Amino acid sequence: MKFQPKASHFIDGEYVESIAGKTIEVIYPATGETIAQLQAATPAIVEKALQSAAAAQKAWAAMTGTERGRILRRAADILRTRNYDLSVIETHDTGKPIQETLVADASAGADALEYFGGLAGSLTGEYIPLANGDFAYTIREPLGVCVGIGAWNYPIQIACFKAAPALACGNVMVFKPSETTPLSALKLAEVLMEAGAPKGIFNVVQGYGEVGSALVSDRRVAKVSLTGSVPTGRKVYAAAAQGMKHVTMELGGKSPLIIFDDADLDNAISGAIIGNFYSSGQICSNGTRVFVQKGIKTAFLDRLSARLITAKIGDPMEPEVNFGPMVSERQMEIVKAYIVKGVEEGARLAFGGRQLDRPGFYLEPTVFADVSDDMAIAREEIFGPVMSVLDFDTEEEVLVRANATEFGLAAGVFTKDLSRAHRVAKEFQAGTCYINTYNLAPAEAPFGGSKLSGVGRENSKLAINHFSEMKTVYISMNDLRAPY
Repeated sequence: MKFQPKASHFIDGEYVESIAGKTIEVIYPATGETIAQLQAATPAIVEKALQSAAAAQKAWAAMTGTERGRILRRAADILRTRNYDLSVIETHDTGKPIQETLVADASAGADALEYFGGLAGSLTGEYIPLANGDFAYTIREPLGVCVGIGAWNYPIQIACFKAAPALACGNVMVFKPSETTPLSALKLAEVLMEAGAPKGIFNVVQGYGEVGSALVSDRRVAKVSLTGSVPTGRKVYAAAAQGMKHVTMELGGKSPLIIFDDADLDNAISGAIIGNFYSSGQICSNGTRVFVQKGIKTAFLDRLSARLITAKIGDPMEPEVNFGPMVSERQMEIVKAYIVKGVEEGARLAFGGRQLDRPGFYLEPTVFADVSDDMAIAREEIFGPVMSVLDFDTEEEVLVRANATEFGLAAGVFTKDLSRAHRVAKEFQAGTCYINTYNLAPAEAPFGGSKLSGVGRENSKLAINHFSEMKTVYISMNDLRAPY
């Protein structure tokens, strides 16, 4: 099956090709076959996208929030109508099972468009009374041209999470998808146009790191929003700082998941499975350090293994398959190297650990037990289906160990003691915390990290603050006195 788009880029309301750009091979992870070929943007294409965005921004900002919101909500409806077709594209681009993409990708993107479309008309300032009849008022203004840089694990969802608040505030966006998964952002651009969006407010350019660098460093760009790794985030953040640009960074993690001995064991195991093996483990917020209180360690590992045996691994287009391939051969090899390292460092391989003997980039769900805090598999982000299980005795001990990381994206706790649950959540050094659940990211709630895991928040009303700024106007109703 082929998924060749009309052209590689979408600029000023139409598809545009860049024949001189580097070739981008789109690989179906389940088979290793090429399903599309795109061309990376040349400097001329990047310039065309930025010109288009800059030219469109003032008119888009001049529309009322209600008018902009109406377009975003219409786009949400179109995404939902085409959810199956978009999910098929996303499955072939990422390798994620169709049963997952149907509920977690375009549909989640539609939720974001609907949510921020609903907020758009409410984005106002405030009146501030001052002494002697003076007063001030504030005006919420868009930033201008925003750049979005996406990751390969949730392509259309991430595009929507960035575009929805940006467009609601009156900004325009140039979006660069990951070169690994470039297809669905083009479909989002089509949908926005069909929903009535003016030309140029959402442009898509494809490419590798140099394309992202050119976008981030351009003087016309006011804001950069990145989802990616910490090393990439450092580079983008430093480049944006040269122009004092606004930034949102949603980066990696090595999140702790604490399971106390009073937890509902089946629920805790469900949380550990979702937090380690959904999307074949390729989720930045995954709780890959699973701290299990010693009294239930054996029961946890036994029941976890029994449930992992039932995972349906295979063709991700089959409705019953719930565990698919890694996104690429390169990512699979990175994860395989970590599995080897875990064994070499003395962790006990309790489940899985092998590459499957079939076409595509398949690894078994893998569980290491008897993991110590200093092992590489417990310190470094693997971004694959590898769970590290660590023992602990007390709440005080496990909190110190859980927080002993340079990352701070997410954290979770399973316990029936709600006082302890809230106490532990308060002590977590992480931006997104879960109690008796894991890996939720609804549009209504803020999502983001602390420490090296990022800057700013996506989703919720907080995202509005990251895509707009306040202007304050002071008005005097009195004569003005000066010292001379």
